[in-house]
Amino acid sequence: MRRWIAIYARYDWALFFSALALTAIGLLAIYGINISQGSTDFFQLKKQLFAVVIGIVIVLGAPFLDYRRIRSFALPIYLGGAGMLALVLVMGTTARNAGRWFVIGPLSFQPVEIAKIFLAIFLAAYFARHAHKRLTWTSLFGSALATGAYMALVLAQPDFGSAMVLVAIWISAVIFCGLPRHAWWILLLTFLTASALVWSFGLRQYQRDRITSFINPAADPYGASYNVAQAQIAIGSGGWFGKGIGEGSQARLRFLPEASTDFMFAVLGEELGFVGVGVILVTFLFLLYRLIRIAMEAEDAFAGILLVMIAAFILFHLVINAGMNLGIMPVTGIPLPFLSAAASSIVVTFIAIAIAESIAVHGRNVF
Repeated sequence: MRRWIAIYARYDWALFFSALALTAIGLLAIYGINISQGSTDFFQLKKQLFAVVIGIVIVLGAPFLDYRRIRSFALPIYLGGAGMLALVLVMGTTARNAGRWFVIGPLSFQPVEIAKIFLAIFLAAYFARHAHKRLTWTSLFGSALATGAYMALVLAQPDFGSAMVLVAIWISAVIFCGLPRHAWWILLLTFLTASALVWSFGLRQYQRDRITSFINPAADPYGASYNVAQAQIAIGSGGWFGKGIGEGSQARLRFLPEASTDFMFAVLGEELGFVGVGVILVTFLFLLYRLIRIAMEAEDAFAGILLVMIAAFILFHLVINAGMNLGIMPVTGIPLPFLSAAASSIVVTFIAIAIAESIAVHGRNVF
């Protein structure tokens, strides 16, 4: 009993409850969408609840697993993630033209979500060897190659949004570790070259249409630009305090597509208003602050680098999802962390929080 008390005394309860608060808001919004659209079985809500319960159990059990054990399995974890991404290309099911899923009965799982965490673990272990000095060109190239292998498999699904998340995870790590001299120019040139190649050979027509509609929304207002236009209407109609849970007309009348997943931010904007969305964003900022705080107090480089990538993973999801709902970023199908009805995403995000809690208990130099 004393051991339990000692362990949970070092537990970051602020991080846990901020994640729980965001999750509760998401469940309430999903319930409102189900009610407003006349759902009778509430399957989507039940599926999300099931995923949330799994996630909470993982987070609460995290203190009993020392995160340092993960580092020794970084390479097998990376290879396992690559294997899943390759296998889903052969045995997976395409959903909404935005990635592939393993489907088992009524349940489905998107392996790219867990692959994001697997890549972060591998890169943290890889970069930890260079923590006390600036990265070399060799280590930078090696990490880019490892990330590029994952990217190629994800783009083949196709899932452009998740591929960009992988890039964001890698970039956050190399910036944190310190780039070699003149690396910024080479990275910029590489990025421009890769963007041209992806545009020409890696994107399908509907993905190009999403990007061109973002640049020129008036080009196809009833086609590629329709979703974003409806999201902007929903957010704008919410006013200061919103219309109330389940009272959003855009979701209730089905003008807003994928209301509970890709466009959850628009639903929240319409139903909770500017003030409600502001509270959600402040909660996200507090959660990210707790992650960075734990990273700064970590005793070893592996923990610090891993937490920086986890924070980047959550932040990039938030920025991209909110941005595409506001019409300032292309639509990519990235879920809103903790809030969107995406069982794979919610479980993986809780796994990320669980890793942070394990570091908080076992890896912080706090006296």
